[in-house]
Amino acid sequence: MSEMEDLRVTACERCPELVESRNRIVNGTGPDDAELLFVGEGPGANEDAEGEPFVGRSGSVLDDGLRAIGVDRSAVRITNCVRCRPPENRDPTTEELANCRGYLETEIDRLGPEVIVTLGKVPSEHLLERSVAVTKEAGEIEEVRIGGEPRRVLINVHPAATLYDRSQSETFESTLEQAADLAGLENSSDQSRLDGF
Repeated sequence: MSEMEDLRVTACERCPELVESRNRIVNGTGPDDAELLFVGEGPGANEDAEGEPFVGRSGSVLDDGLRAIGVDRSAVRITNCVRCRPPENRDPTTEELANCRGYLETEIDRLGPEVIVTLGKVPSEHLLERSVAVTKEAGEIEEVRIGGEPRRVLINVHPAATLYDRSQSETFESTLEQAADLAGLENSSDQSRLDGF
């Protein structure tokens, strides 16, 4: 339990506008030894209200996607680039991302995940430190140094993309499957995948 507490940010005043707009700081959830880490952009209204990442519509898409490949959400860790909700759900600014970067790097360092999956453009560009065409590059793996350590980063589309563009669903799910394979997560429910028969 103390390890988990180490991954929590309980008080931060670095971004005045975010401090003003947030109800709470939204920390990552999941085991502190998870082999698979999902990184989103930042909390939305539901996340800010409940204090957990990916609990709104996008969270349902992520949960369904994980269930479809036989992985329980409780087996993975989910976090965000910024831990406070930007007002009006705008993208976090470069400064806000920089202010929260140390928390993310510390979380990644303590976790030591086998693979990091970025969910959407902001986390992909933030961790890869370059421009990313997410829909074209989804499913691609890059090795990058994060906090001085080499890490495998797997690019994925944001779960919300599948809500607006059904063609993204296949990309999203196949990338989740790839992530589970890379992380060595066994398909825990053979019942869910009978299509291979």
